[in-house]
Amino acid sequence: MEIQHHTDKIRGSFFIGEETKRLAEMVYVMAGTKKMIIEHTEVDESLKGQGVGVILFEALVEFVRREEIKVIPLCPFAKATFRKRTDLQDVLN
Repeated sequence: MEIQHHTDKIRGSFFIGEETKRLAEMVYVMAGTKKMIIEHTEVDESLKGQGVGVILFEALVEFVRREEIKVIPLCPFAKATFRKRTDLQDVLN
């Protein structure tokens, strides 16, 4: 599965699929240049149970670490994953 990243510098997403037909995506909005709010995560039924949400989440964390961005998780999936994964909490705002 290839994770793609699309952003217009204000809104963005990490996704699997094509721009017009996304099978899974984690959507965010920037709150300034160094703060990101994770708004929503969605995975198509055809990919459920394969850990795709976590794969998207880890891609996002890798990106924010590289760019030195802090994260505010409003998305319930992202919040729950941060609670479980203490190794990723360094990116939290």
